[in-house]
Amino acid sequence: MDIGKVWDRYGIYIALIFMMLMMFSYSIEWLRVGVGQGIDSAFSPLIDGFKIPFYILIVILSAFTGLYTSIIQKYTIDYEKMTEVQERMKEFQTEYREAQLSQDEKKIKKLEAKKDRVMREQLEMSQQQFKPMAYILVMTVPIFFWLLFRLSQVESTITLPYAGTLTLQAPALWIIPAWILWYMICSITLSQVIRKSLNIGGL
Repeated sequence: MDIGKVWDRYGIYIALIFMMLMMFSYSIEWLRVGVGQGIDSAFSPLIDGFKIPFYILIVILSAFTGLYTSIIQKYTIDYEKMTEVQERMKEFQTEYREAQLSQDEKKIKKLEAKKDRVMREQLEMSQQQFKPMAYILVMTVPIFFWLLFRLSQVESTITLPYAGTLTLQAPALWIIPAWILWYMICSITLSQVIRKSLNIGGL
């Protein structure tokens, strides 16, 4: 069996199923706590030894996840081809819209014949973007499990704009806990810096 062909055909479904399984694993307490305890010895010196504040630790971990996420995407996604496909799709949509507005039936039929190929290229690029998700989740989910494990043992606070000073477990935006909001802010910001430094194209 050609694994590459299987992925090309069913990759998006495999990635989506894997993502759902990873998300579902958050609800399995014994798994979440077990993984958190298992990797605690690797991360605990940062808190117990170096006494790094938890909100600073989240900055460090978000930088780490941003780094390996960017590197994985750099070597699994053909950004040059993706840009070309996006440009062709944009050109096709412009031509198709103009043909419809001018009611040029001949040009519309010609573009209809081209539509399947353009859509297929777009689908292939979408599938390619899902390829790194499995690798990224395998590395990221355990880190989140450890953060949840440690957060249940500490009472750390953080000051956020508009929200004020909150415990990291307290809701900061609707039902989103402060620690997740802080992680998202750090991850998005630092990832952009890392991607720029590594000259990685955007998704």
